[in-house]
Order: sequence, then C-alpha cells, then structure tokens
Amino acid sequence: MSRRQTQKDASVNSPAARSARGRQTQRPPYLGFGLGLRPQHYRDILDTNPDVDWFEVISENYMVRGGQPLAILDQIVERYPAVMHGVSLSIASTAPFDEDYLDALNALAKRVRPKWISDHLCWTGVHGVNLHDLLPIPYTREALDHVVARVHYVQERLGRPLCLENVSTYVQFGQSEMREWEFISELAQRTGCWLLFDVNNVYVSAFNHGYDALDFLNGIPVDRVIQFHLAGHSDMVNYVVDTHDHPVRDEVWTLYEAALRRFGPISTMIERDDDIPPLGDMLVELDHARTLAQGIFGRPAPACSSAA
Repeated sequence: MSRRQTQKDASVNSPAARSARGRQTQRPPYLGFGLGLRPQHYRDILDTNPDVDWFEVISENYMVRGGQPLAILDQIVERYPAVMHGVSLSIASTAPFDEDYLDALNALAKRVRPKWISDHLCWTGVHGVNLHDLLPIPYTREALDHVVARVHYVQERLGRPLCLENVSTYVQFGQSEMREWEFISELAQRTGCWLLFDVNNVYVSAFNHGYDALDFLNGIPVDRVIQFHLAGHSDMVNYVVDTHDHPVRDEVWTLYEAALRRFGPISTMIERDDDIPPLGDMLVELDHARTLAQGIFGRPAPACSSAA
C-alpha cells in the first residue's frame, strides 16, 4: 500500500472523519431569501425591517471587541437569522492556521449564533502574508488529502461542519488530476462539510475556462448544498471577472433556475460588494429570485423564523 493511500485511509477513518460523517444528516434549516449585510444599509434595515428572510455577515468585519458595527450587528441578529461568511480562513494554504483568527471566529459565532459558518475553497496567503484574494488550487489527490485534513481540523475547532464555497478562477493548473466539481464532491464526502454553491462563480469559471457550467452543476452532490450565492460580474468580452459591482446578469439567473431544479429550494442570497445601490434596489433583485423559485416550486418552503 502506498504512503498516499495510507494517509488517505487514516484521514477517512480518523475520529474527526467519523464525527463529520455522524453530522452529515443534521442539515441546517432552509432560510429563504437573504442579502449580504453591508454598512450602507444599516440604517434602512433598522428603521424599516425590510422583507429579507436572513442576512449573511462577513465574519472579518465583526471580529473585534467592540464598536458601532458590532453594536448594530447585535440589533440586526435579534431580528433576523444570520450566517457567517469568511474570506480569510485560507483552508487550502500550506501555512499553519492562525489560531488567534480561529479563536476570534469562534467568539463571533457565540455572539451571532449563525445557522452555519462558511468560507472559500482556496488559499489567501502564505508565510504570514495575507494577499487579500481568493486564490485557486490544483485539483490533485495530494491537494485533496491536504485540504481534507485541514477541514477536519477547523470543524473540530468550530464544533460544527464548515460550509465551503467554490471560487471564481482565471487560471488552471496543468497538474490537476480531476475537475473542480469532482474535487469538491470528494471533499464533501470525506469531511461531511456543507457546500455553498456560488452560481455566479460557476458561470465565471466556466466561461473563462471553456467548459459547460451545467457539467459543474450536475457534478455536485445534491445533499451537500445548503446555500446559493448570486452576484454580478464584469464582461470583458474574452473573459469575465467576478466583481460583485453589477446587478445579477441574465445568464446567471438562467443558471440559477437550473440550480434550483437540481438542488431544490436552497437558501439564496445576493452579494454586492462595490458600487452598492440603495437597499430598495437590492430588494427588487431579491424579489426576482423569489419569483423564479416560486415559478419552479410553487410556494417556497417557509423560511426559518427565528434567529436562535
């Protein structure tokens, strides 16, 4: 038996792996239709209690000991369910985890009581340097074993399954041994992690690399997806860039409908990170997502009504 196979078997049969498989059936609740929480909308949210089922919180924005944003967050999570979404976990890095970061993430989770905690399947830095970008990884067996072990570690630290998002990519590694969706599928099976299916990222990567986005969609296990992201991108003619500064484009809405038909009613939210419009404009987009889901399923499953 090869050393790689021995390591893989040890990972699959470790206490962390057995614990992960035991948690696989404890699916988080369906939340309905949400928005990313942005400071530009704080006042409107608190003053008007908009028709938003839930909010996604960027974890790093609130991993502090105090201040007005954290005080506002406390008020919002009293009214709405929330999930936490990180951008700096660097789950695929070869650098050791930042234990202070994990401690702060745990502390925020105790405060917010999120329905789940998500981050990206990527690396964001190495040698103590955060590059502030979501960087791609090679889809090899060696990389898979490495990420599996790191997911187990984080899940044990958090005391819950992690939810991982597919990122948009602009380069591919020649040494990859499988497709991205195959890598993600085996990662979910071996760790028990949940999946955040970013519809826009799938479209962007498929366009840039010349494959069919439906191949990606159909390669992801139905029972592991618990959240959809919708966002806008910039069309540069020969390639597209995941900029989150435009409304959701028609081609992404079409792919979202296909995702709904494959995965069923899934908690859906819209991201906007630049050129952020008034809250009312975001609610129009959110209503469009609701309308598409209603056209497929009829009346959607009721959203979670409690932030507890």
